Amino acid sequence: MYTDEKLSIINGTPELDNCIRNLFAPVNFIGRIDELDKFISEFNQYLAFDGWKVIREGKDITFAKADEKDLETTLSTTKPTTNDVEDFLRQEFEEISLEKIGLSGVVIAVLNLRLEEIKKCLTSTAPLAAIFLCGSTLEGILLGIGLNYPKQFNQAKAAPKNIDNKVRQFHEWTLNDFINVAYELGLLKEDVKKFSHFLRDFRNYIHPFQQVSSGFNPDEHTAKISWQVLKAAIFELAQAKIDI
Repeated sequence: MYTDEKLSIINGTPELDNCIRNLFAPVNFIGRIDELDKFISEFNQYLAFDGWKVIREGKDITFAKADEKDLETTLSTTKPTTNDVEDFLRQEFEEISLEKIGLSGVVIAVLNLRLEEIKKCLTSTAPLAAIFLCGSTLEGILLGIGLNYPKQFNQAKAAPKNIDNKVRQFHEWTLNDFINVAYELGLLKEDVKKFSHFLRDFRNYIHPFQQVSSGFNPDEHTAKISWQVLKAAIFELAQAKIDI
């Protein structure tokens, strides 16, 4: 809400352009230009809906009009096809066990209660509640693994850094950060990573204005996807091993 408020003040003014240029300034990514280009590409997926795109030309950040091709590329790369979704939902898992992940007993007890509550939400036609619980549960699981293996998580290339290029404390990490690092460490596979990011986006609807601005109302199908993402992640995390 704080960010939305500040951005609303500069929206439609030259200050917004300056804000974006400062955000992606190449001087802040010395030795990490590939990472910068990845950030710009991901940002453009959202900006395309407003008819613009950010371009890096050497050390300069400029803007250009996005065309229909840019928008179609965004839609095809950010939204799974119906077949992708149905194939993902058809996956079955022999056993979903938090105990095999190696978290502390106290945390497992709390997370198991959440799993039971998610099931109740799914049978009670409460999709938003189910989605929020799926997202927070996944974040809690990944945080627990990160606390068990702080060295591996903090040394990952995808670990989020502050303005001084130092890795942030775990309490400053987002669900997006945990998903990317877990994927980099081989804890999550590509399909689960892809759908986990959609769970992250759905979970952001916990902010009413985010839901209003998107014009999207999650339904039971969305909740089932989120539940499948969580189950798939738990299954893969229980099978995965981290190199010590």
